[in-house]
Amino acid sequence: MNGLDGWDEVRTAYHVALVGTVSGAAEALGVHHATVIRHIDALEARLGSKLFQRHARGYTATEAGNDLLQVAKATDDQFTQLAGRIKGRGEEVTGELIVTSLPSLSASLTASLARYGHANPEVVLRFLTDERVFRLEYGEAHLAIRAGKRPDEPDNVVQKFFEMEHALFAHEDYIARMGALDFDNLGAHRFVVDDNRDSRAPYNAWLRQNVPDSAIAYRASAQLSVIDAIRAGAGIGFLPKRPGSRMPGLVQLSDARPEWAASVWLVTHVDLHRTAKVQSILKHLKEDYDPGAF
Repeated sequence: MNGLDGWDEVRTAYHVALVGTVSGAAEALGVHHATVIRHIDALEARLGSKLFQRHARGYTATEAGNDLLQVAKATDDQFTQLAGRIKGRGEEVTGELIVTSLPSLSASLTASLARYGHANPEVVLRFLTDERVFRLEYGEAHLAIRAGKRPDEPDNVVQKFFEMEHALFAHEDYIARMGALDFDNLGAHRFVVDDNRDSRAPYNAWLRQNVPDSAIAYRASAQLSVIDAIRAGAGIGFLPKRPGSRMPGLVQLSDARPEWAASVWLVTHVDLHRTAKVQSILKHLKEDYDPGAF
């Protein structure tokens, strides 16, 4: 017997010793009395020693049984203490808190996350940005902030955060070179787009339907690279309306249309959703949300 192998049997023996009868141990453990007898027989066979003396009044531990039960009691106490510590952590706003989002949301989210950190000094924030979807079911994050269609992974709790408006932007150098945007002649311009041709972003669907392939001059595999290309004058592209309007040298070329907006979601795993730490960051983000930042 190595590690936790046979722990159910040891725990059964411990309860038999505590109450002195098979029926009492079965009731305490919520199992059938035959299961208790099977566990005791299997444990004695594995150890090669009798752990109990059987008699009319029940079971009494032998010397070998007492040795085992001292270990079992210490282990049971440790498990009880561990369970209490884990439960206590679930009720505290302390320790590591991992939040993930798309890199393009970083500039807008960072100030709010910093304010959360100031208000919760016992929390160590880890803000992870990547184009990939972090797997909450594998414990990669406590909270994921995602944009696009409503996430549909099982066992996740999904809440709407806000609608992020998008508009077309270009650098003033591009406009000086290519002229103002003419929606009736989109093919005369150069566009910067996400390299993912299967992207479900609403504005990318509009691009595929309205802009000819010959006008796609620059493709980038990450949203931050799309932003860099637009700022460098490579062409016209979609940006979140409010952050785009604050970037030096950029000019907004269109109004933000409803069909270009992207929904942003707060996503947590059901196993962690009700913990104090996760509830505290959700509450903060909802109350601290500033439409002007996005």
